[in-house]
Amino acid sequence: MNKQDFNDAFLGFLDASPTPFHAVLNMAGMLENAGFISLDEKQNFDLVVGQSYYIIRADSSIIAFNYSEGFEYILVGVHTDSPNLRIKPNAEIKKDGITQLGVEPYGGVLLNPWFDRDLSIAGRVSYKSKDEKLKSTLIDMQKAVAIIPSLAIHLDRDANASKTVNEQNHLPPIISTCKDFSLKEELKSMIEDCEQVLSYDLSLYDTQKASYVGFGDEFIASARLDNLLSCYVALITICSTQKPMMIICSDHEEVGSVSVSGAGGSFLESVIERIFPSAEEKARFARSSLLISADNAHAQHPNYADKHEPLHAPKLNGGVVIKVNSNQRYASSSQTIARFLDAAASIGEETQMFVTRSDMGCGSTIGPMTSAKIGIDTIDIGVPTFAMHSIRESAGSADAYSLYKILLEI
Repeated sequence: MNKQDFNDAFLGFLDASPTPFHAVLNMAGMLENAGFISLDEKQNFDLVVGQSYYIIRADSSIIAFNYSEGFEYILVGVHTDSPNLRIKPNAEIKKDGITQLGVEPYGGVLLNPWFDRDLSIAGRVSYKSKDEKLKSTLIDMQKAVAIIPSLAIHLDRDANASKTVNEQNHLPPIISTCKDFSLKEELKSMIEDCEQVLSYDLSLYDTQKASYVGFGDEFIASARLDNLLSCYVALITICSTQKPMMIICSDHEEVGSVSVSGAGGSFLESVIERIFPSAEEKARFARSSLLISADNAHAQHPNYADKHEPLHAPKLNGGVVIKVNSNQRYASSSQTIARFLDAAASIGEETQMFVTRSDMGCGSTIGPMTSAKIGIDTIDIGVPTFAMHSIRESAGSADAYSLYKILLEI
């Protein structure tokens, strides 16, 4: 697969995946097309050497692996969720002739860019069917149905000096002037066999499509690059190789990973125990394998260069970033770094190093927690990105493809 085909398909994946539920559904479809077999956690795992499998948990996390006789695997850990605005259970707010939706931030959202965007709604809906069964389905309204309008500068002369957003008062989007508007009734009309909508997991998302930017298409701009970019790279890699490999795509990283489908939960450990039933086998697997925790990295912003440590400031299209933190916010070690660098150099791919400024706090990833739980050597890496956690992020159009090639080689 060449870079152009890789990136064109990536843009389509981004547009088709407005929520983790949709991302996992799309990933499952691509895995099926590549010959992977679906496993059900409620059933026995009857594994055949040389076959490939995938498992979905809670509709929003997925693990896929090529089953091998040996114990040495390459694991790639990523997350399916992105910061956004989630719709509250009792959603409708009706005042001043306008119906709005109550929302709350999910994760560390960069809030200002959400204003004045054409927003749609997508997610999972749980309902009672006309034959009295409890069911769930995914919905995507696709068209713009909401907007969060800014206050005109005439009414706030200091808006350009400082715009503080109150999450409770300033974020509810407007959706209708209809006094009788009901979100659940709208959802019901979208589901053919629905008798009553009981609950939902719904998010707002920007309807603007993913696109190339730059005179030479040097950049990719889209929502949810953090971390659907890593999900896509991991997915294409495992579909392109028969070597012993596992990808772990977990939900809820942006809110701490502590959930039934998060990296802090039991999903990965449970799957490993079913592949390697004995404690001896599990230990050999953990100590023979390598985990690559792939999560986007902060590129040096040309307008805010002083926010980076000068000698560890990644550039867009400068290569995959290796993340290092002496306080174990990243799980990279000298040995795992050496292995990654060697693989990249062997195929002529550039890499970069990232260390947070010593006077600034450092974020973290699923790398340290997974490494500690499983006992597996780990490296934290990522593709350099601008505007992380914004409604529209940007990355270099060469870097994701570079990561794909390194993962095939390592």
